[in-house]
Amino acid sequence: MIFKEILKSFTCKRVFFARGPGSFMAIKITYIFLRTLGITKNIELFASDGFNFNGNRPIKAMRKMYFVKKDDKITTEFFEDELKSEFVLPKTIKIENFSKDIEPLYILPAV
Repeated sequence: MIFKEILKSFTCKRVFFARGPGSFMAIKITYIFLRTLGITKNIELFASDGFNFNGNRPIKAMRKMYFVKKDDKITTEFFEDELKSEFVLPKTIKIENFSKDIEPLYILPAV
């Protein structure tokens, strides 16, 4: 497991991650895993929405529906054509783009 190796080799004090929007189950599993890691290893957690990692482009929700962020509000929109959205890790972490509000960002109800 990658986190086991990381924690063996490094002293981890903070973890920065995306808390959504996206797959309901993936968001939930990520939250539970990182929250448990934070508690058991005394690691500070910081989260941001996924738009921080894709240049604020639409994020696929399901079929032709996408999450979009406008004026700091996340909603859904339908697009006829499939949109590509590449996620990348930032070269440097700007802590002002993250917060201690780490709870999952659920936009749509579970299906």
